[in-house]
Amino acid sequence: MNFSLKRRIFVAFLFSLLIVLIMGLTSFFFLNQLNEEIQSKMGRINVENTLNDAVRVSTIEVFKKQRKLLTVNASIDDVTELNNYLENLKDQLDKSEQAYSDVEMKKSIANMLGKVESTQTIIKNSDDLKNSFNAIAVSVDGILDSYSKIVDKKFNSIQGKESEIRSSIGRTKNQMLWTLILTSLGTLLISMVIPGKISLPFRKISDAIRELQECNFDVSIYYNQNDEIGELSREINKMIGSLKSFEELRADRISVELRKFDTLANLVKKNVIVSDAEGKLVYLNNSLYSLLNIKSDDVIDKLIKETILPKSIKETYEVAIKRRTKIENESIEFLTKKIADDEVVEENFNGFANVVPIRGKQSSLDYYIMIISEQMFA
Repeated sequence: MNFSLKRRIFVAFLFSLLIVLIMGLTSFFFLNQLNEEIQSKMGRINVENTLNDAVRVSTIEVFKKQRKLLTVNASIDDVTELNNYLENLKDQLDKSEQAYSDVEMKKSIANMLGKVESTQTIIKNSDDLKNSFNAIAVSVDGILDSYSKIVDKKFNSIQGKESEIRSSIGRTKNQMLWTLILTSLGTLLISMVIPGKISLPFRKISDAIRELQECNFDVSIYYNQNDEIGELSREINKMIGSLKSFEELRADRISVELRKFDTLANLVKKNVIVSDAEGKLVYLNNSLYSLLNIKSDDVIDKLIKETILPKSIKETYEVAIKRRTKIENESIEFLTKKIADDEVVEENFNGFANVVPIRGKQSSLDYYIMIISEQMFA
């Protein structure tokens, strides 16, 4: 499916927004899960602490009555009050046993509950309560010992729950860290892939334009998407085709004109040289090639000062190009080589040169024609 450039950018932003949203919702989920877990543990701890406080208060009351029973002022009413405290303590232990989930804590509570029931049994089955004060006090000692074990286990349980909370916090931090890393990698991947997909056709267009600047028309942009860039690519390809056709027509026209000029120049009984505005030779007629006994490879597409042309010709041409003006009947002299009877004969050529500038729209498009003749031009 082909998307326009606008839709591609929209999809890129949509994916980025989706990743950020997923990261936010995932972080919220982990934080909410941690909060619920901590609230659940703290709620259980608060319930356990409330029940433990009630058990502690009842145990202290039981301990006080036990101390009273060991004195000479003990009475039957003290035993009755002790039994009431034991009943309250029993109810609180029953609730505590249901509230705790720890097996060891349940065993300790059940053990203390058994001691409470044992003490109540002693009180209930005693025929003479006054003679049973010591036995009741000893049984209460067992309750106190059981409560001491419960306190120790309660302390260990609290430490265990605190450790669990710290572990939950650490686990949530790791989950959020991994979520952040994965979403960052996803965002980085999108930032690398989607901009690259968008910028690639622009690089192709830039490379094609660079080739056009170097007058290379054998180039085209391959992009088969039906979007804004595809439309631009097709229009540029059409323009390249038009430029290529124009360049071919221009080259053919120049070739035809050069052939015409070459024909005319060779018909004239004069020696002809043509250079551009930079002093680069573009044409010599056959008469001059024969006169100087040189080949086209020695002079064509070379600067005049770098060729093997005679010094007088070079100096006259350089003056005309430097001044951008016409030169008439400039005296020149050079040696020529001719072959006669299979021998090379050197002759001194004395003549005149005329340089005629042909103006272009810009000075860089000017051409300079030099005509060399043994007779002075009228």
